[in-house]
Amino acid sequence: MTEVSNDTQPQNSEPLWRSMLFVPPIGQKFIASAPRRGADAYILDLEDSVPVAQKANARERVREAAAAVGGGGADILVRINRPWRLMVRDIEASVDANVCAFMVPKVADAGHILAISEMLDELEAERGLALGHTRLVAMIETTEAYFHAEEIAKAHPRVVAMNLGSEDFALSAGMLPEEEGLFQPTMHVMFAARAAGVLPLGFVGTIAEYRDTDLFRARAEQAARLGFLGAACIHPLQVDILNQAFTPSETAVERARGVIAAYDAARLEGRGSIEFDGKMIDEPIIQRAEQVLARAAQIQSRQDRTAGR
Repeated sequence: MTEVSNDTQPQNSEPLWRSMLFVPPIGQKFIASAPRRGADAYILDLEDSVPVAQKANARERVREAAAAVGGGGADILVRINRPWRLMVRDIEASVDANVCAFMVPKVADAGHILAISEMLDELEAERGLALGHTRLVAMIETTEAYFHAEEIAKAHPRVVAMNLGSEDFALSAGMLPEEEGLFQPTMHVMFAARAAGVLPLGFVGTIAEYRDTDLFRARAEQAARLGFLGAACIHPLQVDILNQAFTPSETAVERARGVIAAYDAARLEGRGSIEFDGKMIDEPIIQRAEQVLARAAQIQSRQDRTAGR
């Protein structure tokens, strides 16, 4: 067994998860077709999409499914269950070289994350994986967790992303999962993720509405404008919509290049004021342009890797 150093820390690199498609590990046809769907990540679901009577079977299949679905270069996550007895079994069954992260539903508080991280430390050491290999996506799904969102996001270096579970949160809040009520809590979780330096995932609305692709596209594009960087989906038709929504447009990339070029020219000439396209450019605009170019480069790098170049 490979010896793992105790002082190794999880990688803090931000993943590229524009689209994250849920896949039930017990559906062979879904497993076989998933790699062709084009998602950045696939979530092998041990929770809501698996009936109670099938959970043991799904758990036994998850590592094999991870190897099969991840063959095309996409990241593989596993959504584990919330009750502790099921959660522990899910974690023990799913820690694997082909699984990069767990989605943790109904996170209660920072202590919840710390307890899972302790289990992962032991399992990764036992299985010869680098300490921190398995990262965590914290799902805020109750009104109690809402008030601990920032603490949860900062609880441990393994936490790499966070989102609001709209359906469960609406149930906890006693409201319908409609945009009017979900806007503020969705943004609250996004701000908490940003403050902690982790990936903000999601959109304003419920993941259950998948048949109206025009509505889904509008919500994904709104989410990108609001600062989210990706979202989960339950139907393959939604994958391309998410990839497009969370990819900077060619116009945005060209404008960002123009802003940076104007900034570089002004700096070389010793000018304090910077003008581009008839507008004065200040530091936040320059930084936003840098973020657009970095995002475009990250996406291009992923595309090159998956294409085998």
